[in-house]
Amino acid sequence: MPATDQPAGTLTADAAVMLLIDHQQGTMSWVGSTPFAEMKRNALALARAAKAVDIPLLLTSSMEEAAQGPLLAEFEDIAPKEFATRIRRQGVVNALDDDNLSAAVRAAGRDHLIIAGVTNDVCTVFPALTALGQGYRVHVVADAGGSPTRLADDISLRRMERAGAVLASTNQLLAELAGDWTSERGAKLTPIVMSLVPGR
Repeated sequence: MPATDQPAGTLTADAAVMLLIDHQQGTMSWVGSTPFAEMKRNALALARAAKAVDIPLLLTSSMEEAAQGPLLAEFEDIAPKEFATRIRRQGVVNALDDDNLSAAVRAAGRDHLIIAGVTNDVCTVFPALTALGQGYRVHVVADAGGSPTRLADDISLRRMERAGAVLASTNQLLAELAGDWTSERGAKLTPIVMSLVPGR
């Protein structure tokens, strides 16, 4: 993992890798703390943003043939290569315990890890804690996932934050990546941010 000269907590596109965990039709239906449509919109926005500003994007799913169901089909339109090469886990709860995924994260060679998992209380919390233990600066996008209950979500987010993760909303994360809306990067991210505005 390369060293960075960025101050602690600062997130830039060229220092980050994005990990989207288990945004599958079945698993998403188990979330009660975030509306399905909002969670889906945010997860897809993160994928579009990664592609727009050249952040390595890693997709993983768990047991697609079971109750968890298929990965969101829209990912294939946004990131066809990443969708085709997604890492399909078979029962491994902590995504970073999967050798293929952990190797892909290391191969990206970046020290900021953006994580959004479909369930914050399972899919997100364990990889976030693992990555923090490995020395990554972890940014958790809380509203691109959720938990079965608000209490479960709150407990999970507090656990990650206490361990050192930076919590963010999708909109906040994209604004931080943009840095300056008049820059080339900002111009690429602006339409993605606007797609998150209610009613648009």
